[in-house]
Amino acid sequence: MKRVRLIIGGRVQGVSFRYYTRRAAISLGVTGWVRNLPDGRVEVLAEGDDDTVQALVDWCHQGPPSARVTAVEAHPEPFTGEFAGFRVTE
Repeated sequence: MKRVRLIIGGRVQGVSFRYYTRRAAISLGVTGWVRNLPDGRVEVLAEGDDDTVQALVDWCHQGPPSARVTAVEAHPEPFTGEFAGFRVTE
């Protein structure tokens, strides 16, 4: 099992990035959350099996059609299993 915190930069706010991230995570069976950061980036905390979390990380490098991702920082963290689903937070 894997847990990763992502910081995603580029044109990622105002383009439904959080909505599409939640949709991708749910379809993959990944749990956690996504939120906008005050500096214009998006933060994702994702947990699940190694392959599905990696698939979400890979998806975040592209994002939804109107996004322009320029950077993805991935920070591994210890898996906790604390989430029951995947949500958008503020």
